[in-house]
Amino acid sequence: MSAPLGAHRTLPNPVSTASGCAGYGRELHRFVPLGELGTITTKTVMPHVRSGRPTPRMAETPSGMLNSIGLQGCGIDRFVAHELPWLAERGARVVVSIAGEHAQEFAEVAARLTGRPGVVGIEVNISCPNVASRGLVFGCDPRASHEVVEAVRAAADPALPVYAKLTPDVTRITDIAAACVDAGADGLSMINTVLGTAVDVDAMRPALAAATGGLSGPAIRPVAVRCVFQVYAAMLAGQVREVPILGMGGITDGRDALEFVLAGASGVAVGTALFNDPSAPLRIIEELRAALAARGIGSFTSAVGLAHRTT
Repeated sequence: MSAPLGAHRTLPNPVSTASGCAGYGRELHRFVPLGELGTITTKTVMPHVRSGRPTPRMAETPSGMLNSIGLQGCGIDRFVAHELPWLAERGARVVVSIAGEHAQEFAEVAARLTGRPGVVGIEVNISCPNVASRGLVFGCDPRASHEVVEAVRAAADPALPVYAKLTPDVTRITDIAAACVDAGADGLSMINTVLGTAVDVDAMRPALAAATGGLSGPAIRPVAVRCVFQVYAAMLAGQVREVPILGMGGITDGRDALEFVLAGASGVAVGTALFNDPSAPLRIIEELRAALAARGIGSFTSAVGLAHRTT
């Protein structure tokens, strides 16, 4: 059940982890042989060590959870010195999620990944604030999205596919998708979390120290499927150049994964489900295979976008 990654790369299966939910892989490795995943997408790596936001940073919500971690991380120096070699030794195919406070920082981090063993792709997390534009989220503006992706594509190893991770908190996600692909993105990761707030009615204050956070889990799956469906439809219509889509947002089983594939995803990523079932990706691979067979679909790639059939 192979799947395309982009830049003429193919994966042995279409199931990955979503950035931020499996750290750098060390905790997950106790439950899942990392080499059996299609890829493992790391938590976002930035130029420098980052402590993240104050606690509390997570809150449970109906059918999901809110998080406001604030891109806590070890920085690119430690990542390439300690985390990447560990992942490579375990046969993991690594997609590195990267971010920066401006386009040049994204490019600098991307350049540091050239020639690193185990790295098979880069995911550009454009769902973070651009300090040069007074906190504007890159992924909410087509020009800012284009600038970042263009800078990364120019700085990165040409052999590495570059994916742009899109936020759903926009009016027209197809405009952002088109800007990223025009800038050289080899694929799109869809979607990041949905901005939300929960209030603790006993304490009578926000449940998160930062008040707002990213909503993930099954609660956002219809939003994520809608985004994938719309962007794939725009590709079919020639409004966005066709590239692979990595679909994510509330996937808990093979049926959920198939829904994304039928909507247009060429692969899927599992995130919040890992907190309850760390072995979920391997289970979902088998459930997806069974779901395809039950519907008489001979290959994974032939299922991509079937929900768009006009007859």
